[in-house]
Amino acid sequence: MKPSYHQINLNGTLYDLSSPVVMGILNVTPDSFYEGNRYQTEKNIADRTEQILGEGALMIDLGAYSSRPDGVDISPEEEMERLDFALKVIRKVAPEALVSVDTFRASIAERCVKDHGVSLINDISGGAIDEKMFETVAALHVPYVLMHMRGVPQTMQQFCQYDHLLPDILFALAQKVEKLTELGVCDLIIDPGFGFSKTLDQNYELMRHLREFQIFDLPLLVGISRKSMIYRFLGVSPETSLNGTTVLNTLAVLGGASILRVHDVKEAVETIKLVQKVGY
Repeated sequence: MKPSYHQINLNGTLYDLSSPVVMGILNVTPDSFYEGNRYQTEKNIADRTEQILGEGALMIDLGAYSSRPDGVDISPEEEMERLDFALKVIRKVAPEALVSVDTFRASIAERCVKDHGVSLINDISGGAIDEKMFETVAALHVPYVLMHMRGVPQTMQQFCQYDHLLPDILFALAQKVEKLTELGVCDLIIDPGFGFSKTLDQNYELMRHLREFQIFDLPLLVGISRKSMIYRFLGVSPETSLNGTTVLNTLAVLGGASILRVHDVKEAVETIKLVQKVGY
């Protein structure tokens, strides 16, 4: 199923999301769950930036805080230090690159937008960890990825009990969409939060019902790249989960995804092209 017609304003330019686009992951953490996506030196970051853009991604999603369940909780100062370093490298290599910053801290979102011209804020907590996040993104006038999660990364897998999985998640997101809209946030993107406060089976139930998220009439971001819902089910590892990732990315596009957040940009771009060639 094709995504609905949507546009998103990134740094003053409208981008059409009726044809799905790719967001390439660049993690500057030492403990990302996928070892192949840990970039901490200037050369590593520069090379990864060029790779993401060269393989056809619309934007780079930069993260400096590991959201894995057993990840280390770092201070705002350390997170910002990592982001400052990486953003300076990215701007040196690709001054006009569209960059999304993956953070749940409002103060960091503000600094990244004001100091480095970041285009989008991707908040895994959906505003639940930092109560100032919603008003901050509204004041910054940047697009915002609203993801569903319960708890914090270190506790999220303790909160997988739902009365009714899909209705509960849709209702929780709807309440936040209403708040953000009232604050004047114009460019909203919905992320169901695969892998966050969901069991393996719940993740697949969400994938089966992905088109239900079109009820919001907002762009839909899907991030399942090399996640445990793939490698644990198949009995493999993050390093050998590309094939499974491609299969689920295909289903996500058919389910109406507007943005695929991935480690492997070339393969995701090819996935989109092939699905569109078939005519879905």
